[in-house]
Amino acid sequence: MSMIKTVNVCKAFQTPGGRAPLEVLKNVSLTVEQKEVVCIIGPSGAGKSTYLRALNRLETIDEGQIYIEDTLLFDCHRGVNRAKMNQEERSKILLEVGMVFQRFNLFPHKTALENVMLAPVHVRKLPPAEAREKSIQILERVGLADKVDEYPAKLSGGQLQRVAIARALAMEPRIMLFDEPTSSLDPELVGEVLAVMKQLASAGMTMLVVTHEMGFAREVADKVIFMYDGALLESGTPEAIFSNPVNERTRQFLQSVLKN
Repeated sequence: MSMIKTVNVCKAFQTPGGRAPLEVLKNVSLTVEQKEVVCIIGPSGAGKSTYLRALNRLETIDEGQIYIEDTLLFDCHRGVNRAKMNQEERSKILLEVGMVFQRFNLFPHKTALENVMLAPVHVRKLPPAEAREKSIQILERVGLADKVDEYPAKLSGGQLQRVAIARALAMEPRIMLFDEPTSSLDPELVGEVLAVMKQLASAGMTMLVVTHEMGFAREVADKVIFMYDGALLESGTPEAIFSNPVNERTRQFLQSVLKN
C-alpha cells in the first residue's frame, strides 16, 4: 500500500499588481510506500515546503490529486476539490499524518509534557491520565525523560524540536512529515534531532523529509528527490543521486552544498 501518492499537483500564488501568478508546484507526482523514508532536497524556493504543507491541507492546491493510504482526499481542478468525501472523514484520515516544522510552535506557558498531551486529549479524546502516561513514554523515547516538567524557555533548540517530534508522535500517526526540522538549530544541536529521526526510520515509520542535511539523506533515505523551481527533476536511491546524478541542475546543486 502506498502511504502518500500525488499526481500532477500544481499550486500558484497570486501576485500583486496583476502580474502572472507565481507557480510554486508544477505537476509534482510522487509515491511514498509504507515504511519508506523519502528525502526531498533542493535549493530554497524550490517548492519543497509548499508541497509538504499541501499534503497536510495546510496549503490548498489548484490542480492534481493527493492520496493518503490509497484513499483519494483531494482531486482538484482550478482550485475546486472534486473528491467525494465529507470533511469529517477527510480530517480523520489526515490525523494519520504527523508534521514537524522548522519552528517548534510550542505553547510557552505549558510544560513539555503538557504540550505533548494537548492533542491526544482534545483531538483523540484520550482520558488525561492515559494521555499523560503515553506522553511521558514518548518523551522518554526522544531522550527527554528528565525534561517533562520544564517549560520551553528552559529548553535548548534541539530539546524544543524533540518535544515537537514527541507532540506529533503522541497522535500515533502512520506517516511523519518533516519540514527542514534542523534548519533553525545551532550546528551542535542538529545531531540530537537527526538521531531521533534515525530511530523512527529504524522502527519502520513512513517518513517524508524536506532537508538540507545531505549526510542524513545519504544515510537514512530509501529514495531521494531533487526539486527545482517547483518541479520534481530527479528521483533515485541515495547512491544514484549523490554519486551519479543525471540532471545537470541536480549536479550543480550537490556540488554547491557538498563543497560547503
